[in-house]
Amino acid sequence: MTRSRRLLVLALAVLLLGGLGTTLVLRSAARAGQTREGDPAVAEGRVTLGRPAGLAFLNAAPGPHRGALVSVPARTPQAERTASALTCRRFHAAAGTGVCLNSTPGALAQDNQALIVDSELHTVHAFPLAGTPSRARVSPSGHFAAWTVFVSGESYGAAFFSTRTAIVDTRTWALEPDLEKFSVLRDGRPYTSSDVNVWGVTFAEDDDTFYATLGTAGQTYLVKGSIARRSLTTLAPNVECPSLSPDGTRVVYKKRVARGASLWREHVMDLRTLREQPLAEKRSVDDQAFWLDDRTVAYALPAEGSVDTTDLWTVPADGTGAPRLLTPSASSPTHLG
Repeated sequence: MTRSRRLLVLALAVLLLGGLGTTLVLRSAARAGQTREGDPAVAEGRVTLGRPAGLAFLNAAPGPHRGALVSVPARTPQAERTASALTCRRFHAAAGTGVCLNSTPGALAQDNQALIVDSELHTVHAFPLAGTPSRARVSPSGHFAAWTVFVSGESYGAAFFSTRTAIVDTRTWALEPDLEKFSVLRDGRPYTSSDVNVWGVTFAEDDDTFYATLGTAGQTYLVKGSIARRSLTTLAPNVECPSLSPDGTRVVYKKRVARGASLWREHVMDLRTLREQPLAEKRSVDDQAFWLDDRTVAYALPAEGSVDTTDLWTVPADGTGAPRLLTPSASSPTHLG
């Protein structure tokens, strides 16, 4: 092939790829501007973490408030949404303290931040994130916040992924930047390995105990952690993204039900007996579920026909009943008040 012909082929390839890229961008923009049937109205207003009997979550409905933290009355979750100016990829709050994992599309990992916000959603401290936001939790007292990011890979179903999980004391701003540095007891014996990953923290009420996932050697475990002792102790295998019940006796979590595939089913485990109960939701849930109360859990599932929007669903925590839609185009639910 002559040099001129090679240049012509190269030019045509560039034009084709450029056209394809433009088409994908335009299609994505068109999808983002489409209102899904059943999406509630969204209006800008004042959102406060102290709102009595309120429910907050991240709005995924198309429009200018996409990604914003919004609030609704807890009893009418599909009511019109009040949108704040705070936008996040993940959010959680308790006792007037919130953690917002912020990520700018296309930005470097160093531009991602964990924002600690007060009850009026004002940022009181910011921490750089080492990767892509994944999980976020605040302790019941509001004294601790935790977050998990992906530092390689993009999902827990990927063949290779690495996470980093941090815990911060919101009173002193003392930071534990990497829970992988905590000591580990596996099956009652000290354990060390270069492939340890920790993710999905959930806090108990004592401002010391937490639960999380530990992954190593192709297996995942529910671990019980101590902030003061900087320790992790394995409790049970095949547990991911636990969430502690309000009464502190159970965790809801996703359990891998197909080896080598990204297929999980929600279960609830009694922490006293380690007995587990599969829930009525049989679709694969890749989320850290949230307890609406001691009887009901909520979780995000991909919206039908969408690759970047989730709906919030609920299911009874005792294995009975059936899944029901809580509210469409939403994620990261949390209580207000």
